[in-house]
Amino acid sequence: MTPRLDAVSVTTADLTASLAFYRRLGLDIPEGAESAPHVEVALPGGQRLLWDTEDVVRSFDPGWTGSKGGERLGLAFLCDGPAEVDAVYADLTGAGYEGHLEPWDAVWGQRYAVVLDPDGCAVSLFAANPS
Repeated sequence: MTPRLDAVSVTTADLTASLAFYRRLGLDIPEGAESAPHVEVALPGGQRLLWDTEDVVRSFDPGWTGSKGGERLGLAFLCDGPAEVDAVYADLTGAGYEGHLEPWDAVWGQRYAVVLDPDGCAVSLFAANPS
């Protein structure tokens, strides 16, 4: 048997804020999930995105201190086109989320932008850019 990627996990300082951010990106996170100690949602394609609070992680790993050495994992959301990258970036930053890289035309042929989630994790927005 070969292991297969099944889920990506987010450890968050503020579950409510994190879930609100990802709902705004279109993830179908059930209302009331903020009160759960662990949250999972199915993603298109069969994988899952998971959330745990820092307190929950410390409950099973008392020595956990959080990530060290900068960003090691990022999430990327595919948009329908360059205009949607711009619109989603504007929506998120307009709602108060921190923009990290404003939308730009990347040399690898994509419209690309980066917003930080409530825990400071980079979330990329991208789409093929035919220009």
